Amino acid sequence: MITLSEFKKTKDFLVCVDSDGCAMDTMDIKHIRCFGPCMVDVWSLHKWEKEILTRWNEINLYTITRGINRFKGLSMALTEINEQYQAIDGFDDLIYWSENADELSNDALKKEIENHPEKEIFKLALKWSEMVNNAIKELPESEIKPFPLVKEALKLAHEKADIAIVSSANLGAVLDEWEKHGLLEHTDIVLTQNVGSKSFCISELLKKGYNKENVLMCGDAPGDLKAAETNEIFYYPILVKKEKDSWQDFINQGFSHLLDGSYKEYETTKKRDFYKNLGVK
Repeated sequence: MITLSEFKKTKDFLVCVDSDGCAMDTMDIKHIRCFGPCMVDVWSLHKWEKEILTRWNEINLYTITRGINRFKGLSMALTEINEQYQAIDGFDDLIYWSENADELSNDALKKEIENHPEKEIFKLALKWSEMVNNAIKELPESEIKPFPLVKEALKLAHEKADIAIVSSANLGAVLDEWEKHGLLEHTDIVLTQNVGSKSFCISELLKKGYNKENVLMCGDAPGDLKAAETNEIFYYPILVKKEKDSWQDFINQGFSHLLDGSYKEYETTKKRDFYKNLGVK
């Protein structure tokens, strides 16, 4: 797959597509089977496991904080656990770090541990994050698959538009998953966390000469919407628990609105549906 510097605009339109939770049905399984249960194990929360896991999924999957950085999500969850179930030593230190650090990653957390070896919360957070990564690697490959109609939608769009994967996921995982399911043949460039934020990736793609009114970001989380709005391009939401219907609507009318210049009014309705689906009135 070509790099950003090598990529050249070949069509007038550009469609950017997120991977996890948008094209690939991976977010639910990762949070339900890995993120939440690992937190319960690390902080010994089994006494309230059902309630805590339900709340974890609400924070990370089914409300306006969907797609939040893992450490920000952990901070939110531990804050509530400290208030409702059991004391979590140092949770306020984790909150401060997650809100102020320049980078939120395992490597950044390791540096924080070096600087503050006395703060156990950072060691536990790293242990949790590494456990999550290992648990994700153990997920059966047969359960990692695209949502229905994604391939059909990409094939349709690729006839008139350049297609870019714009994801905050790991490059290797994205390439493996998309290649396995025959999706890469309908894409032109893959931009993931190693390149930069979604907003940055879109801004670099726009430098290739696209008219902003001909560019669309397909995503499932508020972060995708923010990346689109920051770059003043259009947004197409893939609604959680309604993914197949969302891709069907993209095929039936969404992409056509982009092509004929009528997307702006259509987008207003789609954004309203997006917020409503995440519980925002």
